[in-house]
Amino acid sequence: MAKSCVLEQDPTHNLKKELQRLVQTIVQDSSTNDESHELVDKALQILQSLKDLKQGKKQGRKQGMVQYYPQEFICPLSKEIMTDPVIICTGKTYDRGSIQEWLRSGKRTCPETGQVLSHTVMIPNHLVRDMIAQLCNNNGVRAQGVVGPNPVNTVHYLDEQGLTGLTEGDREHFRSLLKKVSVSDSITEKKEAASMLRSLTKKIPAFRGLFGECGTAIPELLTPLSEMENGVDPSLCEDVITTLLNVSIHESNKKLVAETPNVIRVLLDALRLGTIETRANAAATLFTLSALDSNKLVIGKAGGLKLLIQLLEEGHTLAMKDVASAIFNLCIVHENKTRAVSDGAVSVLLDKINHRVLVDELLAILAMLSSNQRAIEEMSDLGAVSCLFSLIRETTCARNKENCIAIMYAICFSDRTKWKEMREEESRYETLSQLAENGTSRAKRKANGILDRINRLVNRTNTA
Repeated sequence: MAKSCVLEQDPTHNLKKELQRLVQTIVQDSSTNDESHELVDKALQILQSLKDLKQGKKQGRKQGMVQYYPQEFICPLSKEIMTDPVIICTGKTYDRGSIQEWLRSGKRTCPETGQVLSHTVMIPNHLVRDMIAQLCNNNGVRAQGVVGPNPVNTVHYLDEQGLTGLTEGDREHFRSLLKKVSVSDSITEKKEAASMLRSLTKKIPAFRGLFGECGTAIPELLTPLSEMENGVDPSLCEDVITTLLNVSIHESNKKLVAETPNVIRVLLDALRLGTIETRANAAATLFTLSALDSNKLVIGKAGGLKLLIQLLEEGHTLAMKDVASAIFNLCIVHENKTRAVSDGAVSVLLDKINHRVLVDELLAILAMLSSNQRAIEEMSDLGAVSCLFSLIRETTCARNKENCIAIMYAICFSDRTKWKEMREEESRYETLSQLAENGTSRAKRKANGILDRINRLVNRTNTA
């Protein structure tokens, strides 16, 4: 800590130390080669920096620091120490912010070579970045903004920061990746290409659009998964399914993706056979595609609900929300409500709700299914009334209370044997009366409807 304070108070400290080292080296070296000249030049630069600092020039310490750093650490555009060095397609390294600014101005050439950029890929230069951080650390200088070491070799695109449009080089890169995924004999090459497509479609909307423009793109992407039953590399499967999810987010792709032969089958295979991450992303893809009513029917007819309900029953935390969202969307269509009930949705939903798992989402699905007579009968047989009453008493969520009372209203008018249970609940806790007074407008109507029924039953009993 003390050293850091001294440095901040005396910015010439490290410059003087470096100058002293250089002078000693120069005095001891009797040669006249280029290396000796470079040492002299560096010493002169530091002397000039010390002079600038003494004169109180505005750039002071910062410029002095830049002058004695190796030239490779200085961005050719900003002339300052790089904080996030990246390599572009010409092999030159620039600070990320500077090269992005260069391209935002409309330029599509390399600042140093003048060469037209074939694509907009930029790869972090971890070596230079780590060397800058290490040099700053060795000199006791706090390098503000320098990105620390990162073991992940992430590739970024210049367009992700707001640049519009893709170059022909980007399109060619896209086609090349699809070719590797679909026809390469090397599993390593397939995996690398699939991973890159996943990254691109996640970060750059324009790449999602390319799948819609190229009619063969989606079938090519799915080629490695055409025979999942025979086993597919888990990471390759996950990357392909996640890429498909990213592509499906693009609004104009939803119909195309769902209607492409084998897509739904591949997604359902992934739901059955993939890792939990793959299964979760397959569920998320089905949810995304189900935004269109036509897709809801396609997915339902293909058996998607049964697999989603099975995954919900397994209870993997990672997948639960995506699965619930997909089931809810699919059940908006009447035909799929019937399918969901036939596939065992009611018992699974009630079990999870009883254990207070994802109550908001699952209760909404149960309320949607309450328009199905078979579902109501199952709820009644499985003791849904007591579960729903306890939820009303404990929850503060008005929407959950509303869904609970809506389900009970359907049960009440379907199964007269439950009236006694409801009357006892009202007598003990006044749950219905409180909801009739304080609930949402729909909840009030349903609660009052049940109370009217109960009161008529009581009056009829007393009269008899």
